[in-house]
Amino acid sequence: MKAKDTIFVGFTLFALFFGAGNLIYPVSLGIESGTSYIPAIIGFVITGVGLPIITVAAISLVRNGAVQLAGRVHPMFGLLFTAMVYLVIGPFFAIPRAANVAFETGIAPFTNGKSMALFIFTVLFFLFVYWVSRNPSKLVDRVGQILTPVLFIAILALVIGSFFILDGPIQPAGEKYQAQPFFTGFIEGYLTMDAIASLAFGIIVVASFRDRGVTDPKQITSLTLKAGLVTAVGLTSVYVSIGWIGAKMATEGSYDNGSAILAGAAQILYGDVGTILLGLIVGLACLTTCIGLTVACGQFFSKRVPGLSYQHVIIIVSLISFGISNIGLNQIIAYSVPVLVFVYPITIVLVALTFMSRLFRHSTYVYRGAILFTSVIGIYDGLVAFGADVSAIEPLISQLPLFELNLSWVFPALIGGLIGFLFQYLKGEFPPKESYQN
Repeated sequence: MKAKDTIFVGFTLFALFFGAGNLIYPVSLGIESGTSYIPAIIGFVITGVGLPIITVAAISLVRNGAVQLAGRVHPMFGLLFTAMVYLVIGPFFAIPRAANVAFETGIAPFTNGKSMALFIFTVLFFLFVYWVSRNPSKLVDRVGQILTPVLFIAILALVIGSFFILDGPIQPAGEKYQAQPFFTGFIEGYLTMDAIASLAFGIIVVASFRDRGVTDPKQITSLTLKAGLVTAVGLTSVYVSIGWIGAKMATEGSYDNGSAILAGAAQILYGDVGTILLGLIVGLACLTTCIGLTVACGQFFSKRVPGLSYQHVIIIVSLISFGISNIGLNQIIAYSVPVLVFVYPITIVLVALTFMSRLFRHSTYVYRGAILFTSVIGIYDGLVAFGADVSAIEPLISQLPLFELNLSWVFPALIGGLIGFLFQYLKGEFPPKESYQN
């Protein structure tokens, strides 16, 4: 396989990951961290880039993707958990949200009749998503070789302009970043939750290599790591550059959120052309992410629902996403965030266990113990995000290590895994190594 093909797969993976949120998080970090920007962005990159790439690598280690990964807990858990992940990051939340963000950033500033404009925009948007998604084997050709380079050029224009025009002094770090800027950035990168999307995107990367004639599992893993490195370099470069824009914008005014910071920077740099440029960047970022998620949903459900073809699935996904994009998205977000909060720690624990599996001899009970304990905390966090009354158990949960950092699941996961290992050890029945080979 040619090196350029691996690079284009890496470009494709970059575009799939790089949604609108990936623009907003680092620019907010930049303006808030100020003079502590460097340690903060390093921490952000470790989790915001490292976790997703590691998850993609984990997917390449198993033949049947996320279902097999989660199936190490129990086959039924593997199927249900993965289906929930695909629905949440697909038509029920991530895809319609991305379409709305693209509209709000690129189209809404130029329209008055917002409802009709949104309707027309989403019709065209999802027609294009469907057209590109029809043939997943062409995904790298259409996204990696065409859309990603255009996205890179647009981002580069914004970044280069900022280095010449934004010359205000860097301000002192805000309260959140004063004490531990590195660790605060580390947590912010974790909270992007991109590792969840990696469960879907990993199988797309593996399929891209298989479509090019690569069948050896070890070679697929090696190529996935190389493509992941290309993606990591791209994401890191963009995060560092966009974050720097945020740091330089602190003297230009006060802004409510990262989107407003970017809009202000684009206006300062290029005037109305800057607004169009930012709309192009956000539009392409949202478009490529929606395409990737639609393809992933199509590949997953068409293989597991009898009588449902890939083409049928992507039509259904596009229609549901279109509908939700036009009605009550705020409510969808309100209901989806608790699910994401529940799913994310489980995803990270599954990936960590995959890489450490040899250490505990692939024990099923280690997986079950760690995931069970993690799920308990995930349910609590989901209830909190939903706004439920958890005052009865909050005093107990709040005593867990790392509670204040939204990482209260870490210690229970370790304890659950240890209990599972001891149980397996006492039974004296460890599964053979071959049971978890590719």
